[in-house]
Amino acid sequence: MNENQAIEWIAVLLMFFGAIVSVISALGMLRLPDVYTRSHAATKSATLSVLCCLVGAFIYFWSHDGFVSIRLILGIVFTFITAPVAGHLVCRAAYRSRVPLAEGSGDDALKPVLFGQDASEECKAVEEDLAMEREKRSDM
Repeated sequence: MNENQAIEWIAVLLMFFGAIVSVISALGMLRLPDVYTRSHAATKSATLSVLCCLVGAFIYFWSHDGFVSIRLILGIVFTFITAPVAGHLVCRAAYRSRVPLAEGSGDDALKPVLFGQDASEECKAVEEDLAMEREKRSDM
């Protein structure tokens, strides 16, 4: 095995690892209970999988054809910058829209700071309504 083949195998392994992480990310999106944890699965692991696939493709084309792709480099940079920011903004919008946390998430210390003391009673009413809707769906 020469040096070119070894580099190509590294690129293939990176792309394969990216595909596996992408499947794990999709399973996390299906299994996790609320928008906050789903956003975590979507941004962290999906970003890693896309970056691994793009870096693998970049290494392959660089070693095989001697071609440095500016498009792949831009894809890597923009994915690295925009995906975590988008996930943060989705979680922030959900929190400010008062989407409830999953059961057993722990104490929410930010709620009284952002919404005041009266918000806890309002959020409890929203959580009770959501619990009743879940019970109706499970009965069907």
